[in-house]
Amino acid sequence: MFDTVPRILLGLLTGFLFGFLLQRGRVSDRRVIVGQFLLRDFTVMKVMLTAIVVGGAGVYAMHAAGLTKLFVKPAQMAAVPVGGLIFGVGMVLLGYCPGTAVAAAGEGKRDAWLGLAGMVLAAAVFAELAAGFSKSIMAWANLGPVTLTDVTGVSAWVWLGGLGLAALLLFRWLERREEHS
Repeated sequence: MFDTVPRILLGLLTGFLFGFLLQRGRVSDRRVIVGQFLLRDFTVMKVMLTAIVVGGAGVYAMHAAGLTKLFVKPAQMAAVPVGGLIFGVGMVLLGYCPGTAVAAAGEGKRDAWLGLAGMVLAAAVFAELAAGFSKSIMAWANLGPVTLTDVTGVSAWVWLGGLGLAALLLFRWLERREEHS
């Protein structure tokens, strides 16, 4: 039921580093997140795209080295947009996503603590209703555990490289846009 002490310590260290990087990247500041939604501050998008590319490369490199196993979640094409909409509304109302809310709570921000309480409550409600959802929206357009590589036959490295290149081009375009305004 419980992990080994070294794994727990590794998780704590990783969580601490993640929170530190969120704080240093200023994404634990709700004004930065609100600025993203208002299309005035793209810090959140830059941090997230960088994390996705670096994290994806890390996961696939560890998998290729035999250090980890991939556990692919089902591609639930009806449930994911509904969940994303609920997540987005919560994020707009609170001004934090779950990770940035924890980092902000660690900084002592009271509004983040209220948001964390709301997230725990929402998770409990979902857990109670999940059985009903599994027969309805979670079953609709459920493609099963597939990846873009499975669907297209194109290597995950090509997808990650393309995403990385697109992110770099987007970052450069945003820099030029900021220079001209």
